[in-house]
Amino acid sequence: MLSPSEYDQLDGLAQAALVRSGQLTAAELCAAAVARAEAVNPLINAIVTPLYEPARARAAAGLPPGPFGGVPFLLKDFGAFYAGAPQASGSRALRGFVPGEDAELVRRWQAAGLNILGKTNTPEFALLGVTEPVLFGACRNPWSLAHTPGGSSGGAAAAVAAGIVPLAGAGDGGGSIRIPAACCGLFGLKPSRGRVPTGPEQGEKWQGAAVEHVLTRSVRDSAAALDATLGPDPGAPYFLPAPARPYLEEVGREPGLLRVAFSLGHPLGSALHPECATAVRDAAQLLESLGHEVEEVPLPFDGRAVAQSFLMLYFGETGASIADLARHLGRPARPADVEPTTWLLGLLGRTYSAADFAAARHAWNDFARQMGRFHLTHDLLLTPTLAAPPVRVGELQPKPSEQTLLKIVNTFSLGGFVRRSGLVDKLAEQSLEKTPYTQLANLTGQPAMSVPLHWTADGLPCGVQFIAPLGAEDVLFRLAGQLEQARPWRHRRPVLS
Repeated sequence: MLSPSEYDQLDGLAQAALVRSGQLTAAELCAAAVARAEAVNPLINAIVTPLYEPARARAAAGLPPGPFGGVPFLLKDFGAFYAGAPQASGSRALRGFVPGEDAELVRRWQAAGLNILGKTNTPEFALLGVTEPVLFGACRNPWSLAHTPGGSSGGAAAAVAAGIVPLAGAGDGGGSIRIPAACCGLFGLKPSRGRVPTGPEQGEKWQGAAVEHVLTRSVRDSAAALDATLGPDPGAPYFLPAPARPYLEEVGREPGLLRVAFSLGHPLGSALHPECATAVRDAAQLLESLGHEVEEVPLPFDGRAVAQSFLMLYFGETGASIADLARHLGRPARPADVEPTTWLLGLLGRTYSAADFAAARHAWNDFARQMGRFHLTHDLLLTPTLAAPPVRVGELQPKPSEQTLLKIVNTFSLGGFVRRSGLVDKLAEQSLEKTPYTQLANLTGQPAMSVPLHWTADGLPCGVQFIAPLGAEDVLFRLAGQLEQARPWRHRRPVLS
């Protein structure tokens, strides 16, 4: 029998190795994961749809002998469809929705041997950098229950950090893998656009900005998971060259001398929290000690232009998501069907023209070209992942006066007024002020990772971000493996009962 402490110390590949050798069974791993979930989930609210009985049945019947054969796993309640399991996407409007087929990514996760235990908490339509949906309630950070685990993959991050599973499915349309990784002391890699499949329903998500992968405690689990899922599926609009070798092999390879530029500038001109600045400076010093060339530079992109382009995507995609609810509701959506902030975002999406949206989409190419030129002289860009440590639960929710304004705007469909009044600019500043670094890689399609190298004085994780050229996940995995060896983080655990 596997003790809780023994289970907690094993990453996914270690668990699978014990199953292959006969020292453990998939049923024992499933039992350990469910026991941990039942002990800690009431505290953190990470799992919103338990699927324990089907997982027990699969473990007893036998799982595919893939690289993660028998390893417990969780899916985010947004994105990757899992046939027969409810998928509310954090929204009251979709409480009754049950997909009829698996997403291609879910098929590949299952073929790798992962045993799905349930679905994790996410903000409505995965729109926010905190995980506090009205439908399921707030998810809490295992490092401090008063603080957020980030978002939108906050439930996945909280579950992994709390030791329920060694890895969990996540998605990243504006930082939603890297933000919760930074908040929860995890490794989080956003792959390049086109690296993993988005079918069979969709050719691309969020105009290609959104990519799905996993959150992990070990670098090697992330690499092995990407090895198991990479490559296009039929009808995919993007094709990337296959990697030279498995990413798992890259984790142990020397990265060579890397030219790393770091920046402490805030993309929106606000103040950077001292702990986040310290995290980057410490990372830069560590890189120098490992023999890399490190140089401080101004941010090589226009942060306000990136934010404006991203927010056009944000508004437009939210408006489209709300319009699409008619398929599930049998009628057009109404304000009461979704949260007030979500409805406002949709209203704003309808106030812009197709020409406005196209112009903002064209800017993505400008950002990609700027970064392409930057990478001619620098292999990687190092920034904070976040502009501040994890915020307290509820801190970013609308204040009473703002709630009243939201109600008036939504009731009378005053999206155009809000846009003309200048409140959109204020909304943009508020929504991205603490998470301004992650959206660039979504718009350019570049791979990026958050690495847990720093904890604040009061014990909260504070990640740093590395952005690499398009298709250069191998460079990121080599460096991440070196950093994990030089400054291990897997032994660090939050204290939960």
